[in-house]
Amino acid sequence: MKIKELCLEDRPREKMLRSGAPSLSNSELLAILLRTGTKEHNVLEISSSLLAEAGGSLRGLAGFTPDRLRGICGIGTGKAATLAAALELGKRYVLEVKDSGHTTINSAGKVFDLMIPEALGLKEEHAWVLYLNKSNRLIDKEKISVGGLDSTTVDCKVIVRHALDKHAAAVILIHNHPSGNPRPGPADMVLTGTLRNALSTFSISLTDHVIITDSRFYSFADETVGEGLKAGRRQETAL
Repeated sequence: MKIKELCLEDRPREKMLRSGAPSLSNSELLAILLRTGTKEHNVLEISSSLLAEAGGSLRGLAGFTPDRLRGICGIGTGKAATLAAALELGKRYVLEVKDSGHTTINSAGKVFDLMIPEALGLKEEHAWVLYLNKSNRLIDKEKISVGGLDSTTVDCKVIVRHALDKHAAAVILIHNHPSGNPRPGPADMVLTGTLRNALSTFSISLTDHVIITDSRFYSFADETVGEGLKAGRRQETAL
């Protein structure tokens, strides 16, 4: 059945204008972005298939590249670009909210909450640094490297120099594991010790090194694995 054949109250665009965006399901919202279907499938059917391909979740969909989107029936280059742009705007909105208000970082769970919008769905290892003042308030955040599937190079001298430039009292190092296993490997342990020693020369502390996946994190400070947002709420203790 084509969208035009549906009752007005069942068409996603008209439903949103009448009742507001919160009244729509995820597949209906996606249908508005996709706009049109194909001869074989209407746009609601395509959006439902797209969501199913992502495991039924927007989190899964956020990890799709434009190429992956184009591989789904009914989604060409233009629609893939529209979806990728909408998902990126969503991530940036969350980051703006989390970055506002002089964020205090006092747990590995808060580090995960802050970073997951940026790290979700990445297929390569990336590394970031959080620079904190004496009260553990966030001064700045920056991405310092992008690597391959199972490693990335972190230059400790660059981190120390930037920490000094920003007058940071403490640093938190974060990197992701695309494999989904947040536990550190030997190279991660060596890096943690090397960076801690380099920073201590200038009386700057390495508060934590947090390894994150799409749903879990490992904290070197706590030496534990946390389960995403739920763990973050449980671990509101000082690092």
